[in-house]
Amino acid sequence: MHNTSIERRLVMAAITLVATATASLGIATPQAAAAPARDPILFVHGWQGSASDWNYMWGRFRDAGYSAEEMARFSYNTTQSNKDIALEVKAQVDALRAKTGAAKVDIITHSMGGLNSRWYLKKLDGLDSVDDWVSIAGPNHGTDVANGCLDASCEEMRPGSAFLAELNSTDETPGRVNYGTWWSPCDEIINPDASTILGGATNTQTLCLGHIALLSASPVFEGVRDFVK
Repeated sequence: MHNTSIERRLVMAAITLVATATASLGIATPQAAAAPARDPILFVHGWQGSASDWNYMWGRFRDAGYSAEEMARFSYNTTQSNKDIALEVKAQVDALRAKTGAAKVDIITHSMGGLNSRWYLKKLDGLDSVDDWVSIAGPNHGTDVANGCLDASCEEMRPGSAFLAELNSTDETPGRVNYGTWWSPCDEIINPDASTILGGATNTQTLCLGHIALLSASPVFEGVRDFVK
């Protein structure tokens, strides 16, 4: 017991000496990275769109104080299945979380981006990585316009498709994610217009705006900005 007591005292003395030397030399001790003050944002565009679709909102969020490092946007092949695109969404979320140190991100989507990001949430274990999710003009229950195109993704956007049946089964808004949608009564692409509305979400009807115009409408941006705060 006596030897053990001496050994402990020697160890404590050594630790004290190291700490004193570190302080005197001005060496910073490593500290855990501080958690970000807010969730970073991932933007997901729609069918035949690209990352540039978000130029307006990107700029408005920058004006609102978000840095470029707190946001991410990407382009993807819109002809493939939304199930495959969902894998890209997952990779983007993981990369944004790793870069910022955030536990969760917010996802803002337009049109078909709502479908593949919802598949990510529901089928690829995304529920624990997302805080707020937004669908702007999303064909969440299909659109008749998709009957006129032949891409794999178009087939999935048709009302009554097997993809939509599986996506909307049981619970349209699962988990503890905050779901919000914005839809226009004048949307020429989403037919019926109310297809965007989801059970369990905060659903907002906008003014009479076209499908693309929703992306650059100040009232829509302001509503989305406040929703993801």
